[in-house]
Amino acid sequence: IITSALAIWVFVALFPLLWMTLMSLRVPVDAFSVPPKLFAPVTFDNFYQLWVVEKFWRYAINTTIVTVFTVTISLTIGCLAGYALARYRGSLGFWLLVTALIFRAMPQVVLLTAYRPAFFELGIWSRYETLVIVLVAVNQPFTIWMLRAFFLNIPQELDEAAMVDGCSRLGAFFRVIVPVMWPGIVTAGLFSFLLAYNDFLITSSLMNGDMATMTAALGNYMGQSTRLDRLMLGIAGAVSIVLPLVVLILVFQRQIVAGMTAGAVKG
Repeated sequence: IITSALAIWVFVALFPLLWMTLMSLRVPVDAFSVPPKLFAPVTFDNFYQLWVVEKFWRYAINTTIVTVFTVTISLTIGCLAGYALARYRGSLGFWLLVTALIFRAMPQVVLLTAYRPAFFELGIWSRYETLVIVLVAVNQPFTIWMLRAFFLNIPQELDEAAMVDGCSRLGAFFRVIVPVMWPGIVTAGLFSFLLAYNDFLITSSLMNGDMATMTAALGNYMGQSTRLDRLMLGIAGAVSIVLPLVVLILVFQRQIVAGMTAGAVKG
């Protein structure tokens, strides 16, 4: 019974992705035929039109730049702040965490009402660094909370042993703590990646034209449901966005599981 229920759940979870992939490999007539043509000819014309003719690769470059810088900055600040807060025993650390949590809980739309006028006045509208700063600010509280929880599961004796052997506090952090924390860092990095990679609201509000990311640019195709040719390009774009996520999860699945279960068993 458990195996059957699991198989049904996997099928239901994967069906939208499989059906979307199947539609992206068909011409519009076959993709929207009733009843569906499961064995219709396969074509990659939708992907060619999207990536070559429509130059969707420009948005892929924008997404890569924004995602890499967002993840790098978020993890750098998050690791240092999370380690410091995990080792700090004063009450100030608690209130800093509470303040960060309140900031993270605020709706993004509320924050955008303050961001947009300031960016217009400063002349930094629709630029990579502007979007990276906002995404880091939105994601940083969650990253700090997550990494702090991981650091709390690492005995402080490791720090002390490394410093006895001649390491400074920073040296002990990079040489001893970070290698032990690697699964947790990968897990936190994945969540930071998903935020920057999948974000639509902030990206579409702060970036326009050729500076848009893939998720923001996808709205130009998915919103034109009356034109099947444009809609098919949108479906191909959706598949192109999802496939890197699937590959990423498969590559780092062991680290992700180890990071999510860190501290679950103590002995």
